[in-house]
Amino acid sequence: MSKITKTRLFELLSARHQGNPYTKLADIPSPDSFKDIKKATTRIKSAILNNEPITIVGDYDVDGVVSTSIMLDFFEKINYKVKHIIPNRFEHGYGLSEKIVDLIDSGLVITVDNGISAVNASQKLNEKGVDLIITDHHTVGEKLPTALAIVNPKQDDCTFEFKDICGAQVAWYLCAAIKKEMNLKVNMGDFLDLLCIAIIADMMPMTKLNYTMVKQGLVRLKNSNRESLKKLNEIMQKSNVASDDIGFMIAPKLNSAGRMDDASLALDFLLAKSSFEAANTLQMLEELNNYRKTLQEQIFNQAKAVSNENDHAIVVWGEDWHEGVIGIVASKICNSFKKPAIVFSVNNGIAKGSARANANINLHTIISKASHLLLGFGGHKNAAGLSLKEENLEEFRKIINDQLINCEEDLYINPKILGELDVSSVDLEFLEILDSFEPYGLENLKPIFNISNANLIKYDLLGKEKNHLKLTLNSNGFVFEAIKFNDNNTQLPESLNLIVSVGKNEFRGKTNPQFLVEEIVNL
Repeated sequence: MSKITKTRLFELLSARHQGNPYTKLADIPSPDSFKDIKKATTRIKSAILNNEPITIVGDYDVDGVVSTSIMLDFFEKINYKVKHIIPNRFEHGYGLSEKIVDLIDSGLVITVDNGISAVNASQKLNEKGVDLIITDHHTVGEKLPTALAIVNPKQDDCTFEFKDICGAQVAWYLCAAIKKEMNLKVNMGDFLDLLCIAIIADMMPMTKLNYTMVKQGLVRLKNSNRESLKKLNEIMQKSNVASDDIGFMIAPKLNSAGRMDDASLALDFLLAKSSFEAANTLQMLEELNNYRKTLQEQIFNQAKAVSNENDHAIVVWGEDWHEGVIGIVASKICNSFKKPAIVFSVNNGIAKGSARANANINLHTIISKASHLLLGFGGHKNAAGLSLKEENLEEFRKIINDQLINCEEDLYINPKILGELDVSSVDLEFLEILDSFEPYGLENLKPIFNISNANLIKYDLLGKEKNHLKLTLNSNGFVFEAIKFNDNNTQLPESLNLIVSVGKNEFRGKTNPQFLVEEIVNL
C-alpha cells in the first residue's frame, strides 16, 4: 500500500470538498428560504420605525455570546439602541426562561441560539402582550413555543438548504434579512471574524457552507479591527489563525465566563471599545479559565471513579458538582470510555445534566425516550442539556442503557486515519498543503496518520512538571522527533507504532513541522 506523500495528501484532502456548492461567499444561500424570516424582518422593521424597545435574549456559551455580539454590533451599526439579556447559568438557567421573562415588560423580544424549547416562557411573554421572534438551531421538540416567528433551519418545513449551522449563523442571517428589508448599508462580511469563532466552538460540521464561512472568517479574524481580536492576535503571534487556535485557545476563554461566573464578561470582551478594556476583560477571562481547568480535573476524576465501564452509556452524578464544567467532563468521559456520557450535578434534589456523544446515534432521540422523567431538555445530535428529579436518576440510567442494548450504530466513532505516512516527505511544503485545507473540524477532520515500526533512539521528559514526552525516532533511516503531551510513561518498546498529526512549531520567527503523537498503539 502506498504511503502518504505530499501529492497523495493533496489528492485526499481535495476530494473532501468536491461538489461544494458554496465555494465563494457570493454562492452562499440567501436568507429568503428560512421559514418565517419575512415575518420576522417585517416585525423588526415596524419596531424600528415605531421606536419600540427591542430586547435580545442570548445564551451563556460561545455560540450564544457571539450571536448576541453580532446582533448588538449590527444594531449599533444602524444606530438603533437595543437592550440585551444573557442569562446567568446559576441564576436564570438556560435561554428564554420564565425568570428572564420577568425582566421584560414591553416591546419585541428576539432570541439568539435559544428559544425553541421555551414553551412555558413564551406563553408567559405572550400573556404580557410582548411579541417574540425566536432564532435558534437546536432540535425542534414536539411542542412549539408561542412566537410571532421561528427562524430555525431544523424545522421540517424550513427550506433553508444547509441544516447544520450554529445559532450565530441564524442570527447573522436574520441581520442580513433586516438589511435587505430596510435597504441598509451594512457589510455583512464584517461579522465573519466573530462568526467563525461560534461555528468552530459549537462544533458544527466543517463542510460546505460552514467550511467557506470559517475559511473566510479566519482570514478576517487575523486582520480584524476589533480590540478584542487584536488582543488575541497579539497573544497568539501566529502568521495565520487555524481552527485549533479557536478550539483550544480562544473558545475555552470565552466559555469560562458563562461556565464559572457570568457570560456578560465574554460579551464585554468581544465588544470592547479600547485596548485597555480588551486587556482587562481578557485577564479576567484567563483567571476564570484557569479556575475552570482545576475544577474540571477534580470532577472528571470523581466522575471516572463512579463510572461503570460495562454500561452502553456512562451515566454518572455527584452532589454539587459545578454545573459550569459538567459538559466538558461529559466530553472527557465520552472520550475516555469511548461511549456516550451523561454527567449530572445534584443540588436540592434536582439533577442538572450535560450529555455528549461522538457517535452515529442521535442523543436527542435517545434521551426523548425518558421524556416522562425530564423537567427540562434541549440540544442536538451530539450534545444536550437536561434536568430531572434526583430520585429518577437510576431509572433514567436504565432507560438510556436499554435504548442502546440493541443499537446497531457505533457508540463511538474513532478518528479516521488517512494512511501510513512517508515521514521523509514532511517539510514546509507538506505544512502548506495541510494549511490550505483549513479549517478542520467535524466531517473534515484534521488528518492523522500511522507511522509503523519506528525505532526509538531516545526519549526526554519536558515541561516544568516533566509531563510531556519527547521521542527521537528512526523511520526507514529518517530521524525525527515527536511529542506526546501530558504523558510521562517511559516504559516504551524499542519499536513503536504511532498515530500522529503534523503541526506547526513557530519559534523565534522560524517555522518547522512538528510530529504530535495522538496515540502509541503498541503499548
